[in-house]
Amino acid sequence: MTNDDPTPVVLRSVGLREDRIATLTRLAGGTFNTVTRVTLTNGDDWVVKVPPPAIDGTLMSHERDLLVNEVEFYTCAAGTAPVPRVLHSQLDPASPTGPYLIASALPGRPWSDVADDIAAHDAAATRPAAPDASGPGTAAPGASVPDASAPGAEEHRLRNELGRIVGRTHSLTGSGGFGYPGQALGPLSATWRQAFTAMTDAVLADADTYRARLPRPTADIRALLAAASPVLDDVTRPAPVHFDLWRGNLLVDGEPGARSLGGIVDGERMFWGDPVADFVSLSLFADPEDDEDLLTGYAEGSGQPMVFDASARLRLALYRCYLYLIMLVETVPRRVPREQLDWTWREVGPQLVRALGDVESALRSGD
Repeated sequence: MTNDDPTPVVLRSVGLREDRIATLTRLAGGTFNTVTRVTLTNGDDWVVKVPPPAIDGTLMSHERDLLVNEVEFYTCAAGTAPVPRVLHSQLDPASPTGPYLIASALPGRPWSDVADDIAAHDAAATRPAAPDASGPGTAAPGASVPDASAPGAEEHRLRNELGRIVGRTHSLTGSGGFGYPGQALGPLSATWRQAFTAMTDAVLADADTYRARLPRPTADIRALLAAASPVLDDVTRPAPVHFDLWRGNLLVDGEPGARSLGGIVDGERMFWGDPVADFVSLSLFADPEDDEDLLTGYAEGSGQPMVFDASARLRLALYRCYLYLIMLVETVPRRVPREQLDWTWREVGPQLVRALGDVESALRSGD
């Protein structure tokens, strides 16, 4: 730990003595908060998350009080999804320690870190049988036989499990309205159209403030999103939307052939809104309608299938626009290295163009 690391101060504030701490390990992978794993002498593992100071020119508009969103997600999803247990939290930026969250550590490694291992296991689950001349009943040359250690393709099974968990979580309903619980963009709204319009207006205002590179002028994007906004009135129930369910935030635990989801983490982007919005990150840069395992599990978890009708497809395109706008604009206040900046423009820029085109196509067709 460095001298400017806030973690020791946070731990002292909750009465944790140094002699109870076995190790402190800074966790990599995050782009916003300082995250530290704390192993106690009794074997317990905590995760301490401290956001950066709220300094003008370093944050997006929606990034103020993000820990409020995260605590809300973990609290509402507890018992429904494998989320961390909130142990201690201070959400007041004016407190002596500043805001922080201390949560239980969950088992497993990020799915993104073990994806190659899962693919290798699945590839080995069926293998060509060796020619055998010992008599009738033996496998023919080149035939495939199942590996007894593999009860099924892990990727398919994990996608199904993920769908069930997300489906159960989306069955929950908020009571305060739509939008970010941290109210960075104002109080929760009575309608989803009001909330989402505030969200997109904010990210486009950030784009103007930071002079972020976008494939179209912000005024044109704003007008297009506004033209499509009536479809948002189809959403009348505020569900908890994680909005960052890429594989880096999904923990996979267990031995090859018996892996399962150990946890869903980093709920700081959570808002109360349309369940369809979660499919943007669940199938990042891909079409969720092609993910049969995820959708089958989702129907099992929620009790009803996710139907991608014209309304849902248009809304999905709007949420893709929102996420890709965030990904492009945040590179400026994050001051990302040139290599990452180039990657973001090369990979995300065309995705935004495609999503905007999908919105235009839906409006032209009258859907």
